[in-house]
Amino acid sequence: MNAIKRALKGRSAPEVVGRRARIVSAVRAAGHAPRFVNAGGSGSLKLNATEPSITEVTAGSAFFAPVLFGHHRDYDYLPAAGYAIEVVRQPAPGVHTCLGGGYASSGAPGPATSPQPWLPEGARLTPFEGAGEVQTPVLYDGEVALGLGSPVFMRHAKAGELCERFLELHLIQGGEVVDVAPTYRGEGQCFL
Repeated sequence: MNAIKRALKGRSAPEVVGRRARIVSAVRAAGHAPRFVNAGGSGSLKLNATEPSITEVTAGSAFFAPVLFGHHRDYDYLPAAGYAIEVVRQPAPGVHTCLGGGYASSGAPGPATSPQPWLPEGARLTPFEGAGEVQTPVLYDGEVALGLGSPVFMRHAKAGELCERFLELHLIQGGEVVDVAPTYRGEGQCFL
């Protein structure tokens, strides 16, 4: 689907840019001076940032660099947010069952809409179960020893999945928590 989406985006971009420029021009011709004109979100940052009629773009989910944006060719995002799930069972060597963690995003089920293990490097979901509401089996047989209670760090699929289910985000710099911020959805309230 990514190739199809790229093709559709490539074909529609000139039309959208032209329409937006004509609309902004018409608003100005009618005697209005908009202080800002926002265009799009994470998936069109590069395109929108070059439009002369645009005054701002919005990073949206890309600000956190979730799994979904690992599939974009236009950007090279470094993961900036995630969550940890705890190992609660070890049913076999290299298999670590974690508690919860199945925060899938909207859209068709698949790798782009499912959270993915991030750390320790080399951790991966099983091909038949994936991240689940109750448990998430993680396959890992690397250098970092995982035992009961060990964290497995996950990348969420989109920002909403993280911000709908947690009251706050811990801001880390240089390995230290430097601040805590309420999530943007309801400022400290969980809705799901």
